[in-house]
Amino acid sequence: MNFAPGQDLSLQFSSREELRERAFEGIWKNELHAVFSDVAPYYDTASKVASLGLYGRWLDDFASMIELHPGQEVLDLCAGTNAIGLGLLKREPGIRVSAMDRSREMQAVGQVIARSRGFEIESTIGDAHKLPFPDDSFDIVTLGWASRHLRIMEVFREVRRVLKPGGTFYHCDMLRPQSRLVELLYCTYLKACVSGTALLFRSGPEAWSCRDYFVQAIQRFYSAAELSELLAHVGFSEVGCRQATGGVVAFHKARKA
Repeated sequence: MNFAPGQDLSLQFSSREELRERAFEGIWKNELHAVFSDVAPYYDTASKVASLGLYGRWLDDFASMIELHPGQEVLDLCAGTNAIGLGLLKREPGIRVSAMDRSREMQAVGQVIARSRGFEIESTIGDAHKLPFPDDSFDIVTLGWASRHLRIMEVFREVRRVLKPGGTFYHCDMLRPQSRLVELLYCTYLKACVSGTALLFRSGPEAWSCRDYFVQAIQRFYSAAELSELLAHVGFSEVGCRQATGGVVAFHKARKA
């Protein structure tokens, strides 16, 4: 699903988002929440297994690109078990990290991990499409491993709203590879991997029912280049991107002018 050259980008982004929502609305509202509630206790371990050990390297690579200074206000959006926020606090304990996620179960695990490591992260349970924060609240916003499950154009606009002028947005996720061959190989592996991981960790019926969804969510999502265009389209400047693992994962950085 590539953009057609010469056509209006605004229309193409809106059409893509409408198609994604139409295909996945029921899963996003109900089933996916149940999946993450079920997998919360073993999410980090399962991520390492499913990625063949690359998950930790991706986290380190993402954290290393984030410029930190004491006193900064950081929002870790769709924070899950706080892996990103904890990585940032380890590098710079002088920042203040607020975590937001829809899943109470994922955040409960994340809060236990944070306290066990001597860190404090303020937790908010809520919807990433409607952030409960005033305009210009944060120096940095991070969003990792969640975009393909969101109405991402809406979320990007909300991120830009809550960033302070000059603030920076850092994004990472598994995206649709630009190469059709890599996409085919990756989606074939992902389908087998989701089933294998669910079996290994004895996941509940919700995870099993979403096996095909996790592949389709990638196929209907954006490539790294398209996501860069989307960030610019919603008003970010200085958009940069670095890809990893053949374009399966990408790290984006963008600034609010």
